[in-house]
Amino acid sequence: VQLVESGGGSVQTGGSLRLSCEISLYIYSSYCMGWFREAPGKERAAVAAHYTGTATKYVADSVKGRFDISQDNAKNILYLEMNNLRPEDTGMYYCAAVFKFLTRSTLFEASAYPYWGQGTQVTVSS
Repeated sequence: VQLVESGGGSVQTGGSLRLSCEISLYIYSSYCMGWFREAPGKERAAVAAHYTGTATKYVADSVKGRFDISQDNAKNILYLEMNNLRPEDTGMYYCAAVFKFLTRSTLFEASAYPYWGQGTQVTVSS
């Protein structure tokens, strides 16, 4: 399984970016996919995740109202739409996939996902 992220870059505070994650399999093959962020000096943390079959989505409180996760079934791509970006959103963003059902309590746990992309850097300047 291959996951390839793209769309990162450098923006100013208040700017927007859309990250893409292309999965090498039919997106419905994975039960859950998520976006995680690793900021300098911090642990990798979930920003959004969803169940691919139902597209039921969950977004971390820190980005609620600004970030949205979605998928394109025809292209097998997972997106992370990021608006009103802040300097604290800076970090390496990774998409991840797992081929089994995760409970809501584990959906945001990085250790629950065995498949990861290489990451794409997002830098937000003030």
